[in-house]
Amino acid sequence: MFSFFSVDKSVRDASDKALTMCREQFQKIDEIRGYNQIKMLKAFQEARVSESMFGGSSGYGYGDRGRDALDEVYAYAFDAEDALVRHNFVSGTHALTVALFGVLRPGDVMLSVASTPYDTLRGAIGIDSDYSGSLKDFGVIYKEVDLKSDGTLDYEAIEKEIAQKPRMVYIQRSRGYELRPSLLFEDIKRICEITRRVSPESVIMLDNCYGEFVELESPHKCGVDLMAGSMIKNPGGAIARTGGYISGRRDLVEQAAFRLTTPGTGKELGATLDTVREMFLGAYNAPHITGEAMKTAVFSAALFELLGYEVTPRYNEDRGDIIQVLKLSSDTELVEFCRGIQAASPVDSFVVPEPSDMPGYDCQVVMASGAFTLGSSIELSCDAPLRPPFAVWLQGAHNFDAGRLGIMLAAQRVINLK
Repeated sequence: MFSFFSVDKSVRDASDKALTMCREQFQKIDEIRGYNQIKMLKAFQEARVSESMFGGSSGYGYGDRGRDALDEVYAYAFDAEDALVRHNFVSGTHALTVALFGVLRPGDVMLSVASTPYDTLRGAIGIDSDYSGSLKDFGVIYKEVDLKSDGTLDYEAIEKEIAQKPRMVYIQRSRGYELRPSLLFEDIKRICEITRRVSPESVIMLDNCYGEFVELESPHKCGVDLMAGSMIKNPGGAIARTGGYISGRRDLVEQAAFRLTTPGTGKELGATLDTVREMFLGAYNAPHITGEAMKTAVFSAALFELLGYEVTPRYNEDRGDIIQVLKLSSDTELVEFCRGIQAASPVDSFVVPEPSDMPGYDCQVVMASGAFTLGSSIELSCDAPLRPPFAVWLQGAHNFDAGRLGIMLAAQRVINLK
């Protein structure tokens, strides 16, 4: 790669050492990737996917065999009774919102057990806002359990709140843009065990964004009733151009489908237009692409730890999502890091990221994303608020080779500031 890109010997040497440090973790990632890839192949065969399904449908979409088979593929891959996979979910937040409104009714209690959900969902719930049409506007009661001081789950407080019999126990798996650890399968399993023992009628819902295919076992295996995510993250395999999914118990998926379309029609309607082939291809590639993103995250943690920076998670820690946090030293380093990532992109590599004001942030934010799909976070990308602790959130990579180069170019730019 150094025939095409100039990287100082000190960074190349640190990269070689980081690769050695990552060897054991890469082997674990390959085992997970391999298992999930073969499981996905089996999912395609069980759904009897055929080339004749790739044509899509128009109008009402009645009898769309491809759409129905795609649902079967994801249900099998996620160990769910049913799934709802649609290109017209405009984001992961939209899929989550449809699931929430499908299940919750006026007077119901939604209990978030991993502190406050991600920013974009807060408006849909009605947290710190009064948007017309929010859950709050419809009389749904929201409660949450704070994390412990170290950012981990407070199981004692969780059990106490679940004992009040909430209609829904809500879990956000990913760290999102927080510094708390992402949740592992074992963390989610423990929440499910508490819920089944203390309030067995509660619906357990998981925001699974960034967490698909990062572990051997699916959250449905440990008791999650309903989960949702975005197709321009892990499950779209960097091929799906838009969309989202909801999976889980058949009755709950049906309720979500009634909310997406109309009560009584649900999954039976919905034209797929020209999206079916890429949705299938994205699904098939998703375990592999997720593995490449995981390797890139692990490598970045090792390299920047060698360079003297604090990282979370560390390179040798288990991961619940593809997100890597690197704590740099200043806003200038954040900007240069993002410029290095952009310079390694296949699209818009010539663009120079600049900090700018962003809605919902109390400071300027700098981002890098030279992606084939706008906003895709399974493609190499990063963003950072220009404020202490000067952390950059990194995710994605089509392949580890390009991902590694992007991290090295970013490191080079940071080092050049010293």
